[in-house]
Amino acid sequence: MTLIASARQQWLASPRRDLLAGTVVALALIPEAIAFSIIAGVDPAVGLYASVIIAVTISLVGGRPAMISAATGAMALLMVTLVRDHGLEYLFAASILCGLFQIAIGLLKLGRYIKFVSRSVMTGFVNALAILIFLAQMPELIGGDWRTFALVAAGLAVIYGLPRLTRAVPSALVAILLLSGFVIWTGLDVRTVGDMGQMPSTLPMFHLPMVPLTWETFAIIAPVSATLAFVGLLESLLTANLIDDITDTPSDKDRETRGQGIANIASGFMGGMAGCAMIGQSMINVTSGARGRLSTLWAGLFLLFLILVLQDWVARIPMAALVAVMIMVSVGTFDWGSIRNLRTTPLQSSVVMIATTGTVVATHDLSKGVVLGVVLSAIFFMRKIGKTLVVTEVPTSEPGVLRYRVSGQVFFASAELFAAGFEHHGRPERVEIDMSDAHLWDLTGVAALDKVVFRYRRQGAVVEVTGLNAAGSALVDRLGRFNKDNLPSQA
Repeated sequence: MTLIASARQQWLASPRRDLLAGTVVALALIPEAIAFSIIAGVDPAVGLYASVIIAVTISLVGGRPAMISAATGAMALLMVTLVRDHGLEYLFAASILCGLFQIAIGLLKLGRYIKFVSRSVMTGFVNALAILIFLAQMPELIGGDWRTFALVAAGLAVIYGLPRLTRAVPSALVAILLLSGFVIWTGLDVRTVGDMGQMPSTLPMFHLPMVPLTWETFAIIAPVSATLAFVGLLESLLTANLIDDITDTPSDKDRETRGQGIANIASGFMGGMAGCAMIGQSMINVTSGARGRLSTLWAGLFLLFLILVLQDWVARIPMAALVAVMIMVSVGTFDWGSIRNLRTTPLQSSVVMIATTGTVVATHDLSKGVVLGVVLSAIFFMRKIGKTLVVTEVPTSEPGVLRYRVSGQVFFASAELFAAGFEHHGRPERVEIDMSDAHLWDLTGVAALDKVVFRYRRQGAVVEVTGLNAAGSALVDRLGRFNKDNLPSQA
C-alpha cells in the first residue's frame, strides 16, 4: 500500500498542472535541442530524438520527480571533437558507454555525496546558469529588429501580468500561444522555430552503433564518455538539489544517477546523443506548477507529437516567444538575495560563490566552476577548523610534572599549530597529554603527536598520552611510533 500511495503521489497528485507544465517545456525544448545538435555538429534529429527518449525514460527511472532531462549544451560541447574526428556512429557508442559509467557510479552509491557541495557553490552554480541562459538569448535579440523586441516585450508582459489575474494556466504557455497566433495572423516577418533547422519526420528507431568492437574503439570513446558521465551527473545532481529546495521535497540521488545512465543508454541505441538534467526547462516545469513524473513523461511524448504531427505549426512559432520564456527563467533562477546579502555574508562564502559563478560564465564549463568552488570551500573549511585547535597547559602543584589538555581536530591543516602548542623548555620529569576533547584524523596528525612525545623524551621525561577515542587509538596503533619505540635517538 505504501508503494501504491507513493506512486500515486509521484504520478497523479496534480495531473492537470503536470500536463500543462509539460506542454510548455516541450515547446521550449524544440529550439534548444536543435541548437545543441548544431553545436555538436550533428543533424537536428539527433538532439530531438535524444530529448524525447531521455525525457520519457528518466520520468520512469529517475530519482527526482518534475525534473527535465534532455540533450543539453554542456554535453554537446564535449562531443564536438569526437563527431568531427570519428563521425556520428562513435557519438552513439560514446553515449552508451557514458550511460554504463553512470550506472556503475549509481550502483556504487556515489550520487549521495553531492551533499558535500556547499551552499555557496550551489548559489554560484545557479547564478552562473541564470547568466548563461540569458546570454544564450542574445543572438536572437542582437540580430533582431524592433518587431522582435516588441514581441519579446509583449511576451514578458503576458508572462508576468497573467498571474495577477489567474494561475489556472501557465502564463508562459499563454504567451507562446498568443504570440504565435498573432504572428501567423499578421504574417509578420520574424525569425521562427523553423529557421533553426529541419525537424525529423519519422519515429526514432533502434540502432546499433556501427563501430568496430575493439580496444581501439574503446580507447577513442572512453575519455569522452567518462567526461560526459561526470559533467552530466554534476549538472543533474546539482539541478536536483535546486528542485529539492524549490519544491521542499526530497529526491533519491543514487536512483537519479542510475536513471541518467539508463536514459543515455536508451538514447544511444535510438539514434540520440547523451544528455542530462536541464536547469532552464526544469525551472519552467516547476514554476509552471509541475510536481510529478507525469510532467516529464508528457514533455517527452508531446515533444514527439509536435515534431512528427504538428511540425508545420511548430515551425511557425516565433523565436521571440521562446526568448521571452527563457528570460523569465533566467530572472527567476538567479539568486538576487546572494547579491543583496554580500555585505552580511561571510567573506569566504562570498569568494566561493563569486569564483564559481565567474569561472562557469567565463569558460561555459560547469565542471570547472563547481570543482573550483568545492576546492575553495574545502580550503577555507580546513583553515577554519585548523584554527579551532587549542592546547591548554593545566596548572599542577606537582613539581616536575606538566599537564596539557588538547581540544579540537588534529589533522594535516592543524598539525603545525598542535606541535607549537607545547612548551619544550626545561627538564620536566613527567608530561601528561589529555586528548579526551581532541580527534586524530590522519597520518600528519599522528606524526605531530609523535614529534611532541619524542621531544619530551629527549629531555628525559616520561610522556603519557591519555583520552584517545577508539578511532584515534586505532590510528596510533597503525601509524604511530611513540607507543612502540621509547628510544629518543629514533625520534
